[in-house]
Amino acid sequence: MSASRSIQAGEPVALGIAPAHDGTDAQALPVFAAEARVLGLPASTWPRILAPLIIGMLALGLWEFAVRANGIPSYVLPGPLLIGQTLVADWGTLSGSLWITLRITFMALAAAVIVGVTLAVLFTQSKWLEMSLLPYAVILQVTPIVAIAPLIIIWAGDINLSLLICAWIVAFFPILSNTILGLNSADHNLINLFQLYGATRWQTLRYLKLPAALPYFLAGLKISGGLALIGAVVAEFVAGTGGSASGLAYRILESGYQLKIPRVFAALIMISVSGIAIFLVTSWISHLALRRWHESALKREN
Repeated sequence: MSASRSIQAGEPVALGIAPAHDGTDAQALPVFAAEARVLGLPASTWPRILAPLIIGMLALGLWEFAVRANGIPSYVLPGPLLIGQTLVADWGTLSGSLWITLRITFMALAAAVIVGVTLAVLFTQSKWLEMSLLPYAVILQVTPIVAIAPLIIIWAGDINLSLLICAWIVAFFPILSNTILGLNSADHNLINLFQLYGATRWQTLRYLKLPAALPYFLAGLKISGGLALIGAVVAEFVAGTGGSASGLAYRILESGYQLKIPRVFAALIMISVSGIAIFLVTSWISHLALRRWHESALKREN
């Protein structure tokens, strides 16, 4: 029996030692160095987490110091500690308003995905349809929502429906334009190959164009997620809804009229954190969908 043995496929190999193999692809495996992990996360991830946290803590500390040192009244500029206390004290009211705003946001985003992707597919299947309708989508996108929101509120009749329409108008165009770009970016050589083998338009769309458009659609989704939240908040400002079913925008207006500025900041923080959460969730969805095959999500060694 030989003193040395062959390294089996999949067997861990010490870094720097060339494994013996029989020349086949199954045996010629790459050798990677295992990255150290701290609290369950790769060591390279922690600088990206700690750096912004440290900067944020320093900024909050300077803010609190400036407010206290200069004796700035809370109705002009409250400190971070007072804002945090207000957020805890008014959580019951603000959280209910946050849920109303987020409900409009998610409904508008879902409608933007359905309408945007459907129109994108129709436009790429019919150039006449694209030339006829796409300019109107552009006009709808570039028109300021604050200018047409009063008309939408009057025409819709229902306040929740009008808020949904306003948020949808802001959110749907990035999905439409990005998906159209993705569908038109499919490799023309592959399209010719599909035609050569007699593939139908549906088969070409399903197996070639839609997978090619997925990264573009997901990029538009990340943009539209934040825009849907912005559209919902702006529509609430214009509508000026009141009563028990009121979103965060109304709470901001209400608190501003009453000079409860710490409450205004607390509501703004909730909106900002919600926007960040939406972006992180859509980025996570994009990572899950692309991590195994697309260049933008593959992990590289160099």
